[in-house]
Amino acid sequence: MNRLYLDHNATTPLRAQAREAMVAAMDIAGNPSSVHAEGRAAKMLVEHARTRVAELVGCKPQQVIFTSSATEAAALAVAQKHHHGGVFGALPTEHDCLEVWSDVALPGLYGKNGKTVRNEGDILHGGLLAISAANSETGILRSNARVAGSGEGYSTVCDITQLVGKMSVTYEGIAPSYAILSAHKIGGPKGVGALINFTADDPAPILRGGGQEMNRRSGTENVIGIAGFGAAAQAARQDISSGRWDEVAQIRDILEDAIVDASKHTIFVGKDVPRLPNTTCILTPNWKGETQVMQMDLAGFAVSAGSACSSGKVRASKVLLAMGFDEIEAASAIRVSLGLETTKEDVLRFADVWAAKFEKHQKRAA
Repeated sequence: MNRLYLDHNATTPLRAQAREAMVAAMDIAGNPSSVHAEGRAAKMLVEHARTRVAELVGCKPQQVIFTSSATEAAALAVAQKHHHGGVFGALPTEHDCLEVWSDVALPGLYGKNGKTVRNEGDILHGGLLAISAANSETGILRSNARVAGSGEGYSTVCDITQLVGKMSVTYEGIAPSYAILSAHKIGGPKGVGALINFTADDPAPILRGGGQEMNRRSGTENVIGIAGFGAAAQAARQDISSGRWDEVAQIRDILEDAIVDASKHTIFVGKDVPRLPNTTCILTPNWKGETQVMQMDLAGFAVSAGSACSSGKVRASKVLLAMGFDEIEAASAIRVSLGLETTKEDVLRFADVWAAKFEKHQKRAA
């Protein structure tokens, strides 16, 4: 039986449109910084992609700074706050590329049910606050499903990596100072991302050299990757407008209903709050997430665990711990993230196998 890929929040398969754009870009020999015809052709590809990404995220093209990844984009954003001696804080539910830079320990924003338990403005004063538009493990959106803007006494850097391409990007009030995203989460290639700079000032580069990206990020542009990024952004925008992700949400709900029929004690984290249409975090107490991942992998299904591995040591999900789940619960979750090509038959096949594995687990635990 063919394998079924259900880990789209980790990375998405390369879109046909992105592949075609990248192949075409391989025939462009010029350096975008060169003034001759070949260089201008490469520059045109980069600027075309910049416009497509800007249209997807709702900003001006000149506000898009291409980077090697969302991780680099995060470092560039945080560097601006540190450069001016400011405080940077990241919620404990943030991706490591942001939390690793946090100057202060901050409390969690969400409770076990996924609802907010405090206001963002009460968390950090006088600094730059990192807050994701959608959590990668649970799919939980901010309470109003809008990207967090800057508030009184603080500004924000928003991780829109999981939201973008699945839902329209809308901003609350004043735009954030920065937003970060990655091409490979929307069907583009790995190795290219972007920082969206909503501030009036150009960020000081952390990579110095030839002054590419309007002196904001040196290094010859990854023309092939950027071309794929732009094509993926254009296709993703069309998917949103055509309602394809609404269909994915219906298939996600079918999956959860099937799991409930097999296990009444399983928790779908954030089920009763706004979530990404493709994401379900399935928490089955006392059944380790990494065990489930391995069993499902052997059965032909690619999913991920709510726990993260570091140097071979399994740790409970920091996201679920920050939401108030205990160590056992936080280590007992898997994330299933669907794609546009996932079908009802796919998720029912997954649910049948998962149910059989769960029944065996119960018998062993008895």
